Amino acid sequence: MKKINSHLLFLLAILFAGCTSSPVKHQSKYPEPPHPQKISKELTIHGSTRVDPYYWLNERDNPAVLDYLKAENKYLDTVMSDTKAEQESLFNELVGRIKQDDASVPYLDNGYFYYSRFENGKEYPIYCRKKGTLEAKEEILVNVNDLAKGFSYCSVSSLSVSPDNAILAYSIDTVSRRKYQIRLKNLVTGLELPDRIAETTGAVAWANDNKTFFYTRTNPVTLRSEKIFKHTLATGPETDPQVFFESDETFSTSVFRTKSGKYLLIESGSTLSTEFQFLSADDPNGKFTVFQARERDHEYSIDHFGDNFYIRTNWKSPNFKLMKTAIGKTTKENWLDVIPHRDNVLLENFELFNSYLVVEERIKGLSQLRVIDIVKSGEHYLDFGEETYTASISVNRVFDTNLLRFSYSSLTTPGSVYDYNMETHEKKLLKQQEVLGGFVPSNYEAKRLYANARDGVKVPISLVYKKGIKLTGKNPCLLYAYGSYGYSTNPGFSSDRLSLLDRGFVFAIAHIRGGQEMGRYWYEDGKLLKKKNTFTDFIDAGEYLVQLGYTSPQHLSAMGGSAGGLLMGAIVNMRPDLFKAVVAQVPFVDVVTTMLDTSIPLTTSEYDEWGNPNLKEYYDYMLSYSPYDQVKKQNYPAILVTTGLHDSQVQYFEPAKWVARLRELKTDDNVLLLKVNMEAGHGGVSGRFQRYRETSLVYAFLFNQVGLK
Repeated sequence: MKKINSHLLFLLAILFAGCTSSPVKHQSKYPEPPHPQKISKELTIHGSTRVDPYYWLNERDNPAVLDYLKAENKYLDTVMSDTKAEQESLFNELVGRIKQDDASVPYLDNGYFYYSRFENGKEYPIYCRKKGTLEAKEEILVNVNDLAKGFSYCSVSSLSVSPDNAILAYSIDTVSRRKYQIRLKNLVTGLELPDRIAETTGAVAWANDNKTFFYTRTNPVTLRSEKIFKHTLATGPETDPQVFFESDETFSTSVFRTKSGKYLLIESGSTLSTEFQFLSADDPNGKFTVFQARERDHEYSIDHFGDNFYIRTNWKSPNFKLMKTAIGKTTKENWLDVIPHRDNVLLENFELFNSYLVVEERIKGLSQLRVIDIVKSGEHYLDFGEETYTASISVNRVFDTNLLRFSYSSLTTPGSVYDYNMETHEKKLLKQQEVLGGFVPSNYEAKRLYANARDGVKVPISLVYKKGIKLTGKNPCLLYAYGSYGYSTNPGFSSDRLSLLDRGFVFAIAHIRGGQEMGRYWYEDGKLLKKKNTFTDFIDAGEYLVQLGYTSPQHLSAMGGSAGGLLMGAIVNMRPDLFKAVVAQVPFVDVVTTMLDTSIPLTTSEYDEWGNPNLKEYYDYMLSYSPYDQVKKQNYPAILVTTGLHDSQVQYFEPAKWVARLRELKTDDNVLLLKVNMEAGHGGVSGRFQRYRETSLVYAFLFNQVGLK
């Protein structure tokens, strides 16, 4: 414990413009935290007025706001100062498991093998290729370590090579605001081209003339991807013609090529609807044609092979089915079933080959790979031999092959890449993530449980722990979930999780409604006016783990990020007594105010996920669970909240306001911390190793709260 004079010095340090101190409610072992001023704004809608006391914290350029955020960081450093050595030790432990001079498995595309690799001590990848064989001379496409010099954040993505293999397009973001600049490099001369295009999503789609590509620009305020442009090499981007504008503010748009390379596709998508347009890649000056006009509640995706387009669609098929249609007859009355709809199987993805069709399905919450022999009319599923795992189709750019590249992982099996011979059924392990430090998979055990939800639904739980633990109810446990947008949380491996397991933690994933693990209905039952099922499922999963003796409320922690951070905010309001500690990462907690503000990124495009609060029914329902609005005078668990100043997906002021309101109303003396990364956005820092600084902080926080040293 620090001396009292250091407490007073800290209090003096935070008494600046924009922050005031509030009376201490009771004796606490921690110093007095920052308390931002209450500068209220009245928000009137549907005939009623809400008062938002911390609305002013959205003033990004206000010096008082920035000072407050810095004060929160200083407060966190003060409270966690006794764990500095522990955090450093944890950081070295986490990084020590990583093979530094590592490389990805090369994949073949248009005559070249592409891969990325890391060098010892370097934070960023080096993207490379070799012509024809793996023994050929290496060509370095982009060394991100060079591009990152002078920047605290650097993300390079969307590498795309022209069909003649001569020009590389790639994108760079040095702010973490999802505003990418497209750059070009001549791979023959090794020189950068002068063409640079700002304010884009980063991705490009090449036409077959090798000098034209299409790209997407974003709205400068909302960051919605809304316009498709065409660029010709050696011309200024200011002259690029616009080929499409997505006028519906609930939709975003993108452009890409089919696997065959014969067609360019423009996709317009919202939460519940999609629409595609197509154009021959041989005719970049032609006009895109609508494939199937958008319809409410109709989602589809397409790819091309031979004389047909193949369509994954939920038309009259909630769990999706696979159909096909002739190139000249693309509207849905011409579509023919390839794989019919099934009530108990979710069709998630597909891959086309000359002689085979591979389908990625989800059955009883687990991913399955189904191989269909088109020529011989046979089929089979791959057997993975574990109780809980994840498997997915990997990069397969070649049609004429019997080999399927797929990825596999489980809670005890590091990430693995296989080639599977679809004719002989032989698996060849190409690479498994190397975990340094003496990791032995057989020392750990993974299980699949099903919790009883309060409405009778069975909620799957995947959990892992070190063998030999006793079900005494005294094991520390970290329960994780996401539960939104139909995203399924797959039970995969994480080397940093070993630092929990080796200290006696049980790690559990609750596959709650709002995800899509149990099929499309699982998602539909956890969104809009059924969103509270997501929260109660998580609570019921936690109670089930306590009931079985895996843990207790004194040892149970919870963690979630982004929409999973909304989950954290909801469950601490609803059942604060069930959790000892909670970690809310970049949490979406100010639901009503955000969804009413159409100038904020992602608002209008997500009305079908959360509801449109301009309609009273949805407004009232959102208000009834919005974490910021539902903070009340009660005891709360210890809470660590993280955010990034440049976050474009969940703006920093949501967690900042939430923490301020919690400080004002909570009646306990449990620690409440806000970590603001002043140089990053939604995904945190960009460096390969530096991201583990925050992991070390989170783990040290959890260890302290459950009494581990």
